[in-house]
Amino acid sequence: MPPETKANFAPGRMPGLEPVAIVDIGSNSVRLVAYEGLTRAPTPIFNDKVMAALGKGVATSGKLNEEGVERALAALRRFRVLCDTMQIKDVQVLATAAARDASNGPAFLAEAERAMGCRIDLLSGKREAELAALGVMSGVYRPDGVVGDLGGGSLELNDVKGIRMGKGVSLRLGGLSLMDVSGRSPKKAAKIVRKALADVPHLDRLKDRTFYAVGGTWRALAKLHMRQRDYPLNVMHGYVIPARDAADFAQLVERVNTDALANIASVSAARRPLLAYGAVVLEEIIRRAKPKSIVVSALGLREGLLYERLDPAARALDPLIESARELNLLRSRAPLHGEELCDWTDDFIRSTHLEETPEERRLRHAACLLADIGWRAHPDYRGEQSLNIIANAAFVGIDHPGRAYLALAASYRHMDGDDDVSPHVRTLASARMLDRAQILGAATRVAYVISAAMPLVLPRTPLVCTKSKLTLTLPGELANLASERLTSRLRFLSRLIGREPEIRIEPQTQTSA
Repeated sequence: MPPETKANFAPGRMPGLEPVAIVDIGSNSVRLVAYEGLTRAPTPIFNDKVMAALGKGVATSGKLNEEGVERALAALRRFRVLCDTMQIKDVQVLATAAARDASNGPAFLAEAERAMGCRIDLLSGKREAELAALGVMSGVYRPDGVVGDLGGGSLELNDVKGIRMGKGVSLRLGGLSLMDVSGRSPKKAAKIVRKALADVPHLDRLKDRTFYAVGGTWRALAKLHMRQRDYPLNVMHGYVIPARDAADFAQLVERVNTDALANIASVSAARRPLLAYGAVVLEEIIRRAKPKSIVVSALGLREGLLYERLDPAARALDPLIESARELNLLRSRAPLHGEELCDWTDDFIRSTHLEETPEERRLRHAACLLADIGWRAHPDYRGEQSLNIIANAAFVGIDHPGRAYLALAASYRHMDGDDDVSPHVRTLASARMLDRAQILGAATRVAYVISAAMPLVLPRTPLVCTKSKLTLTLPGELANLASERLTSRLRFLSRLIGREPEIRIEPQTQTSA
């Protein structure tokens, strides 16, 4: 392969996209995330961080930690090389609370700009709150609640509802700050947090709504909670903890030695000292505001910045559908078949008179786009592989029950009706969603056997229900598709919806010589 070809060879990437990167210089960590491109559902292609602890001691000394400065600058020099290696020209560098609050922050930023070779944007607290809210808006389907972004130096809060957000606030309640000003006492930290949150108006509007937790410390707490429950997915984004359960777990983390916590090995050693302070802030928010639940968002400031850069039309796109469409394009035999499957099942579901909410229709369309992504696997393992890919994919705009539905529907697409499909994943879905996943899987099995997952067949072969029958119509020129295999699959689908199966052959179209 010629050198110029090798330099631009990007297997598995979406065509036409230019990669972008964001470097986030936070109070605790310095992180580089490179994304495949500026899209509605950006896919990370590289993610690296250094726990520099820049903000350690800033709250008491007023200066950035010297060792942290050296670690941060070394990380930035390395990140510059990595961005050059990935041929990323679009690099944005952000700095937050530690560099903002420290007296030697300007001197550090000047050195940091030399290390990265580009300008660094020092964010205000309100700007941090705005970007965190945009990040949640980009990754949560129709959010309604308050976003809390907990870093090492500060806590940002902002109200979100759909595509609207309020005016954010920034409080010096980050984990490192609390550890410093409390003299490493979670009990003293709780008093500081309680006083600081007493007059925050955002929390007055949180009762019985959702609190969206953003930031590495809260993700670490959620990971411990997930391990404690032996949760069937290892996906952080969209993980839900009922508020009362979250408060009880936070109290546990506050009162015991961190190293004694079960599954503590899943949290980095550098993050562990901050867990108790993250737990204090979370517990006080729950006590003060009484939210319904805590939802973890893996998307925050960085993704908010990317979302903000999109034009209004792109921001209005559904991130789940866009992600499914990209996987369909990258992995399916014929991507147009997945698009046709959406329309084909639209007509089928409509004719069954099964009630379908807009959200269920949205999930069904995503499942149709993902129906053929496992075809390269061995036939005996296509269902299992499809389930694993989808259950653990970097999807946004979907909760965990919806993710389970997508994974199960794709799995049923490749499995006989009596096969046992992932009992653990099934626990996440309701009885109704399990039923719909099985119906869709059975329908797509019928679609596959008449189309071979190729386009331009399904629009000619409608599948519709009457009061007593499920009828698949084949045009005369496709009459030979009416096989025993097709009959068997149609019969199974018919049993699921309480109809009698029927294959109707239309007269063959006469063509003139």
